[in-house]
Amino acid sequence: MESMRALRTFFTLLLMACVLFSTWGSAQAQSQDFEFFDETGHNVQGEFLAFYRKAANPTLLYGYPITEEFTRTDGLRVQYFQRARFEYHPELSEPVTLTPIGREVYTPTLPLNFSNPFACRSFDTGYSVCFAFLEFFDAYGGLTQFGQPVSPFEFQDNMIVQYFENARIEWQPMREDGQRVVVTDLGRIYFDRMGEDPGLLPPVQPMSAGTEPLVLALQVRAFVEKAVALTNDTQTIYIAVQDQSTQPITGADCTIAVHWPDQHTDTTVARTNEGGVAVAAMAFNNQPQGEVIYVDVSCSYGGNVGATSTSFRIWY
Repeated sequence: MESMRALRTFFTLLLMACVLFSTWGSAQAQSQDFEFFDETGHNVQGEFLAFYRKAANPTLLYGYPITEEFTRTDGLRVQYFQRARFEYHPELSEPVTLTPIGREVYTPTLPLNFSNPFACRSFDTGYSVCFAFLEFFDAYGGLTQFGQPVSPFEFQDNMIVQYFENARIEWQPMREDGQRVVVTDLGRIYFDRMGEDPGLLPPVQPMSAGTEPLVLALQVRAFVEKAVALTNDTQTIYIAVQDQSTQPITGADCTIAVHWPDQHTDTTVARTNEGGVAVAAMAFNNQPQGEVIYVDVSCSYGGNVGATSTSFRIWY
């Protein structure tokens, strides 16, 4: 029995270390550099800002931010711009990538067929890029920026357009010479298509070095010390709370509801510490063998709410 308890304690400490060190690492990686865009009332910071500034003409290619950065329910950290969506993948050597929103929103309409070997270039997808579109493509990053073409020239919205993996470019003949090829504002279209929260769109206050980052959403995770407990035993529940950028939240109020087999529920509260972790301990007696004990956790901070659940079993 002692060896079993020692093993459970070891795995619990190991799991807590993984949570805390991953949080610390994320906090270290997050740059304090930021820029506020008056045009749309949103901030861009850290890795996303570095990626934005690296572009040849970020305003032309991406437009302005229309949300703050946030973490989706699927765990992906993103930020929407007028003409793009940035994604953060920490496992990659270049962690910020562009969402292929051109490919995602493309719906074939009326193709326009051109054939000019001197003014066109064919790509692996079987489509060609031609004339001023090809000049624009080459001037602003080519495949790295736009990806492969995923459509021919088409007539949409009363203009000539072409879709690429990461964007749509269009021909606007009423503009001045040299400015007639532009990138379409697909960011908001993709935002709506993905069913994102409209509450992310309104302008926010500028960040500053003396203020903490805005908390837009909570990520809550919970796990128990003992996956298997005895009929008469104790249990400890660990709760980790992070914001949309995986930064730890200090002072989040968490409610823990433990649902017992006899249909009654014990509720307790706990608050997260500086590492974003809350701990709740309990003792119980005479629980029926083989039953699963379900635990619901709900945490709140700054008007944001996040929830999760966990469980453990009473051993035979």
